[in-house]
Amino acid sequence: MNIQVGDVIRLRKQHPCGSNEWQVVQVGIDIRIQCLGCQRYILMDRFVLQQKIKAVISQSSPTTESSKMKPFE
Repeated sequence: MNIQVGDVIRLRKQHPCGSNEWQVVQVGIDIRIQCLGCQRYILMDRFVLQQKIKAVISQSSPTTESSKMKPFE
């Protein structure tokens, strides 16, 4: 499963605040996600997160390096 920064995912279990939708904030060996209900962050192992994902609600659009660069002024 390809998870990118900006993706919104739904997990199988609810967060204590009642929400089960999360936004991916950081991707690496571990993945940091943010609860869309209470705005708290958790850090989870990639393999564990992939097992807990129920659905990918929206995916971020792929960006290229040239679109991230700022023009000279």
